[in-house]
Amino acid sequence: MKLFANSACRREKPMRQHQAPEREQKTRRKILLLLKKHGSIRVQDISQRLGLTEMAIRKHLYALQEERFIEAAVQRQPVGRPIHVYRLTLSAEALFPNQYDALAADLLDEMNEMFGESVIRELFERRQGKLEQKHRASMSGGSLEERVAGLAAIQNREGYMVTVDKLDDGAFLFEEANCPIARIACRYRQACQCELSLFREVLDAQVERLECMADGDVKCCYRIAAKPTDA
Repeated sequence: MKLFANSACRREKPMRQHQAPEREQKTRRKILLLLKKHGSIRVQDISQRLGLTEMAIRKHLYALQEERFIEAAVQRQPVGRPIHVYRLTLSAEALFPNQYDALAADLLDEMNEMFGESVIRELFERRQGKLEQKHRASMSGGSLEERVAGLAAIQNREGYMVTVDKLDDGAFLFEEANCPIARIACRYRQACQCELSLFREVLDAQVERLECMADGDVKCCYRIAAKPTDA
């Protein structure tokens, strides 16, 4: 989930029909903005500010907790009983505007000018290797569906806003609605190629890219299927 869309390399696309998931994301963005502004806040206060029932708010809060963007806490009061509030986690800070990706892209530009494209390619390949080791440690074994779910959880913690749908043929549609390194990916397509290679390695599956934000699409989308020998 990204609070502010990154349009670093996005072209005009035909308007698409809004769906329920997008409305839910919009509500969750509002909740995150309230928490950012107030530090911590009660369910009742969020309900009043957004004009939604407390039950609906709790559903959104649970989803945000699952993504590790918020946490519950007990806040003691000078008078009366402690109250239960919600607040942002450190991971949520990546959802708000910053210039880290722009700085990283500029540094890569400088390295490209000084040392050439081969050094940039090596950097991305080294990063891919480290990510492979890290991901394998937390998603080894299990069925393809379990591995896909594990990868989705990892990517969500990194801010990619992943959704996964199982298709009728048993394959999976893996969609990333946000790219935390969009500026870099637009300038250096090695980033996109490394992600594709990373997914193929850690999932041990057939992975095909269908859409890419660096090409101007609204999301990155992959089709994931079992290898013929695993089918």
